[in-house]
Amino acid sequence: METLLHYVWKHRLFPLQPLLTTKGEKVEVIDPGLHNYNAGPDFFNAKVRINGTLWVGNVEIHLRASDWQRHGHQQDAAYNNIILHVVEVADCEITTADGKQPPQLVLPIPAYVRENYEHLCQTDDYPRCWKIIPRLSTLTIHSWMSALLAERLQERAERCLQRLTAASGDWERTAFITLARNFGFGINGDAFEAWARHLPLHAAAKHRDNLFQLEALFLGCAGLLQQEAIPPSAREAAAQDEYLQRLRKEYSYLHHKFQLAASMDPASWKYLRLRPQNFPHLRIVQLAHLYYLQTANLDTILHASTREGLHKAFDTCATEYWQTHYLFGMPSERSEKRLSPASRDLLIINTVSPLLFAHGIAHHDETEQEHAVELLEQLKPERNYILRQWQQCGLTVENAADSQALIQLKREYCDRIDCLRCRFGYEYLKSEK
Repeated sequence: METLLHYVWKHRLFPLQPLLTTKGEKVEVIDPGLHNYNAGPDFFNAKVRINGTLWVGNVEIHLRASDWQRHGHQQDAAYNNIILHVVEVADCEITTADGKQPPQLVLPIPAYVRENYEHLCQTDDYPRCWKIIPRLSTLTIHSWMSALLAERLQERAERCLQRLTAASGDWERTAFITLARNFGFGINGDAFEAWARHLPLHAAAKHRDNLFQLEALFLGCAGLLQQEAIPPSAREAAAQDEYLQRLRKEYSYLHHKFQLAASMDPASWKYLRLRPQNFPHLRIVQLAHLYYLQTANLDTILHASTREGLHKAFDTCATEYWQTHYLFGMPSERSEKRLSPASRDLLIINTVSPLLFAHGIAHHDETEQEHAVELLEQLKPERNYILRQWQQCGLTVENAADSQALIQLKREYCDRIDCLRCRFGYEYLKSEK
């Protein structure tokens, strides 16, 4: 509950009665100070007026005054410049390391704030603050959504920059790894990223004009040409599969030519609860086709200005064999197996926008960062249970920028019950029934 007392001080959710020190001195809070999340006093550079005298310095907050001794502050010189000790219960006097006795303010947490906070922490409802949503102003909603989107793009951009560091500053390779990860469409994302890091792009580049060799290299490095990658029920048919045998022979040649490392473990790939169109074989073949076409490279990502242009760049389909297969030795009804418009939208959301934002950060180019947001604003919102729940509360979701903001809100705030950092949570906490 001390965290809530910090919150009450920071946001000035004070009771209506005058604020007084334990010695009856009147306290006026001009500036609660800068919240310190590291070691040392809780708030830096606060401004308070005590009995008409203005004080500037640090503020320490505890539930009980005796926590001062329990935490050893009486021996720590970092707390010598405390101008006010804020407590809920003043059960003793306190002394700093240099012998001073800072004034103490007893600050009760308002009952309605405490009740609202306990409800947010204990309810199983989602969103927990759903009752307040219809009462929020458009400005409050839009400002928080914009901040959440910026936060999400920043986090995703940082992951792109980490890939860039691992790729020794190679932006083209970074773009490929990021794109490959998102071809996993969630469940196989980690496996696709590991595969892309493992893939020898220098070898692929030498055979970029031969789609069959690219398929052999891509599938071979993924371990999907191995016997262990084929379901037992299909192994007999796969043994007679001419295309599989040709791929294996070609991969053996490429493996020897480029002295490649061992293939990935086929067990890395997941199939449970996957729709056939998301099987790794098909996604890797589509990615090989994109690499062959050279339409989804870094230059395209950085310079495509519209959703339509990016949709065209990501337009890929399966080669002839895969139009009648999802797995080796297991024929399927013929279909072109082209990447769907919805899938291409997801690639723009999860690959293009974060890469643009990251490139803009690295090159101090605010235009690229703004373009990353503009692309999201051109796309329809994603469709998932998170957004449906917010929409049921009365929140309008107009585009992918909004949906990305709400996904960030759920994962980084709601799931962690971190309502004290949320602006919607703030509005809920300060609302009196």
